[in-house]
Amino acid sequence: MKKVSKSQASPRLTRDDWLDAAFQGVVEGGFDAVRVLVLADRLGVTRGSFYWHFTDHADLVQALLERWRTQEMARDLRLQADASGDPRVDLERLLEAALAHGGADMENIRFELALRTLGRSDPAVAAMLVEVDRVRMALFEQKFLTLTHDAKTAHELAALFYLAIVGSHQALSRPTSPPLAKAFFSGIIGHYLIRQQAPEPPGAPRREAAPD
Repeated sequence: MKKVSKSQASPRLTRDDWLDAAFQGVVEGGFDAVRVLVLADRLGVTRGSFYWHFTDHADLVQALLERWRTQEMARDLRLQADASGDPRVDLERLLEAALAHGGADMENIRFELALRTLGRSDPAVAAMLVEVDRVRMALFEQKFLTLTHDAKTAHELAALFYLAIVGSHQALSRPTSPPLAKAFFSGIIGHYLIRQQAPEPPGAPRREAAPD
């Protein structure tokens, strides 16, 4: 975990500074890495600074989870509003956003994987993930319904689409993931679950998978 020296640390850390440090801790070591003393050392401050913003460790974790949930809900609403008029294009944009690989996108994938691990033993986290999954599935179903014009098919394709994305996240989060893995997953998901459901008209330019 990267450490900020006390000479570099802000004299007045904000609540978001602590949440950002906790987020990085989860990305690097899971929720077990979110410890007040460890975060204080990372930020280059004493533990007393923490209590200006949070009651205790549980308050910090709850705030971190709520911030993630709010950000994900807002992101899904933006994607829902992103309509090109071509459902294939809209679904491929969703796929590209879901499989974005590298930098902050990779950190978000690793955070969510750690969150889902926590959800196996924490009922409150599990309930939050059910809510997030429900919103995402509604978004996917809406796009597939526009593509297929059949509610049952749209529901089933949305489920397969989400399962494929979650499986891809598991593979992409591994340090040994091949450099072209993201392009491969994007290509096969797009081919079988999007383009084959409503083939492009003859003579239409072929859509290539986005490079990694």
